[in-house]
Amino acid sequence: MSNTGIRLHAPTPGWSVAADVVVVGSGVAGLTAALRCQAAGLRTVVVTKARLDDGSTRWAQGGVAAALGEGDTPEQHLDDTLVAGAGLCDEEAVRVLVTEGPDAVRRLIETGAHFDESAEGDLQLAREGGHHRRRIAHAGGDATGAEISRALVEAVRARGVETVENALVLDLLTDTEGRTAGVSLHVMGEGQHDGVGAVLAPAVVLATGGMGQVFSATTNPHVSTGDGVALALRAGAEVSDLEFVQFHPTVLFLGADAEGQQPLVSEAVRGEGAHLVDADGVRFMVGQHELAELAPRDIVAKGITRRMQEQGAEHMYLDARHFGADMWEHRFPTILAACRAHGIDPVTEPVPVAPAAHYASGGIRTDLSGRTTVPGLYACGETACTGVHGANRLASNSLLEGLVYAERIADDIERQHAANGLHARVPVPVEHPRTPTHPLLPPEARFAIQRVMTAGAGVLRSADSLAEAAAQLGRIHAEAVNSLTENGKTAEPGVDTWEATNLLCVARVLVAAARRREETRGCHWREDHPDRDDATWRRHIVVRLNPDRTLATYTTPTADFPATAENPQEQ
Repeated sequence: MSNTGIRLHAPTPGWSVAADVVVVGSGVAGLTAALRCQAAGLRTVVVTKARLDDGSTRWAQGGVAAALGEGDTPEQHLDDTLVAGAGLCDEEAVRVLVTEGPDAVRRLIETGAHFDESAEGDLQLAREGGHHRRRIAHAGGDATGAEISRALVEAVRARGVETVENALVLDLLTDTEGRTAGVSLHVMGEGQHDGVGAVLAPAVVLATGGMGQVFSATTNPHVSTGDGVALALRAGAEVSDLEFVQFHPTVLFLGADAEGQQPLVSEAVRGEGAHLVDADGVRFMVGQHELAELAPRDIVAKGITRRMQEQGAEHMYLDARHFGADMWEHRFPTILAACRAHGIDPVTEPVPVAPAAHYASGGIRTDLSGRTTVPGLYACGETACTGVHGANRLASNSLLEGLVYAERIADDIERQHAANGLHARVPVPVEHPRTPTHPLLPPEARFAIQRVMTAGAGVLRSADSLAEAAAQLGRIHAEAVNSLTENGKTAEPGVDTWEATNLLCVARVLVAAARRREETRGCHWREDHPDRDDATWRRHIVVRLNPDRTLATYTTPTADFPATAENPQEQ
């Protein structure tokens, strides 16, 4: 795959460090990959956008899904995952996940993560939507992500992994043969490095998390602006399934005009017996699916949205008053505190909830070793599309995917280094462009993009809504391009302008894929095509960026992904 030659407008790197591998991101996927690479003797540098523990992982409430309980098996976990994925999961990728998952969780525990246990010392396992068994390991009741993040961050610091915090990755660096040569990045604030620099390495692992900030209301933190996917597109990589954005059904409703990160009310609350009700107390999910409130997330989100439309309501309710104060305080202390902070006491009243953007099931297309279509570039976690999630992620499979595929990436990098003797090689990247090759958007464009995406590409989509979204995004893009080409002007380089530019990039791809998929499947809901169409659409939509900044979109001939390289072993 050839590089597009497109890079964000930024100053020439003023400093550099060399490594065998650079990992971008400090969630469960990034830190797992870094620790494994470091243990293999590879010079490893972790670059993260904020502090080490500021990614999406620490916000994960539910837990880690794995066949760890008595009577449970990887085959049962596989079946539940395939059903949730609505016909688009890569079965081999899922089989890798569920078979390697239990041992990956055990290794996480050995690293120092403490999960909730019963009085007998066994793991306490919860149940969530789409699962037919209790297989969700959790920590601190509903603080699983925070505990995993704590354990991994402590391990990274204890083992002396080099880290660069408060650093926004800009672009992939490549050598004259088009192979990965590292990344450029901008370090914010104080530290050993400052300003724009580079980490030179023959292997780059993107674990940059999601892109929830492309919508007005999301469960994602402020830093989730699709940076990894945008970087990969500029580098010539392919992305897939980006139309499948999961909207979490139960996000605390803070008002119709609420923007930014919204408090999540975990699926585990329903797993313990909470009911979804309307203003009259009617359980509207009963009869819609055999699992009622515990149906896969796309079905519950659609059920809530339909009821809201029918009643002209802005939200529904989650009723767990029957839990009692003790259960709320011990099993769901984080959610209880968030609700009370906003004036709602779930012990005595139903909690207002509505769907909000939560998780990207698609991303940078990879193989089973995390390799992308760009030699030397890997991706894992939410920024990747391994084929595990298909059209809709099964609850609590995300942390497990981060663990399993990060380990696979580290193993592949170790093999490549052993086979090719890359320890001694410091890549020489092609020269940084002195003139802008990609226009930057002004900071305020971020909010315009979010409003466009929420209105036209949210839970409910149609040909008209998506066409309008595409037109508005096209105007934002054209204005920036015209300003650059006609008078050489672009917005001033900076974190806000780089983030807004990345958001526009991923928004355009998402809308292009959503327009092309004329069916309803998983978390992609087309009002004008309400049925699932396996004959035409049981396949993937793949997008890449052309050198002229247009999008090249194609549909795979089957539900199988093509190889990421003609000979993957050469990567």
